[in-house]
Amino acid sequence: MDKLLFGEIAPEVAQSVQAAVAAERSSHVGQSMVWRLRDDARAVGDARDLVRRALLLVGLNQDLVDDAVLMVSELTTNAILYGDAPYELVLRIDPAEVVCMVVDAGAARPIPRRTDTQAENGRGLRIVAELSAGLYGCIPHGFSTCPGLAGKATWFALPRTENRR
Repeated sequence: MDKLLFGEIAPEVAQSVQAAVAAERSSHVGQSMVWRLRDDARAVGDARDLVRRALLLVGLNQDLVDDAVLMVSELTTNAILYGDAPYELVLRIDPAEVVCMVVDAGAARPIPRRTDTQAENGRGLRIVAELSAGLYGCIPHGFSTCPGLAGKATWFALPRTENRR
């Protein structure tokens, strides 16, 4: 089953998603899942896939899943383009909200840019700001998958309520 769900993604990923499903059905809701992402552009697709599958497996509504997938795609793309490896994805699902963080080892913090309507890029953080209703940011953060390594986490939160926008 793990290979059908996650293809090339490491087996420990499937175990983490299964743990999330078990946590959602138990009193341990709120535990975080952490995945080490690849050190290249394929990390973006992997992050989207991990978030989509984890959120669908715990029964979240499709709109929330789609928003979370789009935002994690934007944050992971920024980490690959402007941050430094290694990269890590952290997802916490609890009764009130979903929190997602993309951790990288770079020192530069993301800055929303003004873009003209003809620009092909530069809208990622604005998309995250809009979809998360301003519940996003960047903080210093260590790595779970690389103990002792410091970096930054760019994050967003989504309330699990139906009328969240």
